Amino acid sequence: MKPSWTHFPRLPALVLAVVTGCAAVLLVGTALATTTYTLQVAKSAKVKNASGKTSTQSIVVNSRGRAVYYLTGDSKSHPKCTKANRCFGFWPPVTVASASKLTKGPSVKGSVSLWHHNGLWQVVLAGHPLYTYTLDTKGQMATGQGARGFGGTWYVVKMGGSGGSGGSGGGGGGGGWG
Repeated sequence: MKPSWTHFPRLPALVLAVVTGCAAVLLVGTALATTTYTLQVAKSAKVKNASGKTSTQSIVVNSRGRAVYYLTGDSKSHPKCTKANRCFGFWPPVTVASASKLTKGPSVKGSVSLWHHNGLWQVVLAGHPLYTYTLDTKGQMATGQGARGFGGTWYVVKMGGSGGSGGSGGGGGGGGWG
């Protein structure tokens, strides 16, 4: 004897419930996939310049509390730090998922946007692609201030949006927005 729908009266309702449940899971997954990425300010961070002098300053950090830097002369239209020249091995770009919503703390100056290149989405602040430094071993410290390499000078982004001196203790060295 072949089974008929009369032997499984609840099957259509069960199929509808499974389809509805899957749709709900997809909607929740899509909502969770859009995450927020915020640039913040770390007050009283330790900043060590190229000459070895350390000062305490307010700097911009990524979502993991790591100092963010920019390279003078580097821009979306003229990238100097690239995967091809192995710059990313020393200065990893600040990246996010493509669906991320970007925000910034109130003391972070300049517009924040995304730049798609080298197969990744890089965070850009005030027109400058942002990077971290591999030798910064913990949060709220910056050891690459004033380092030279890859066609420019590296500066930590300071509160207010510049890489220049400023902050308490001095010792920052040149910069601004390249």
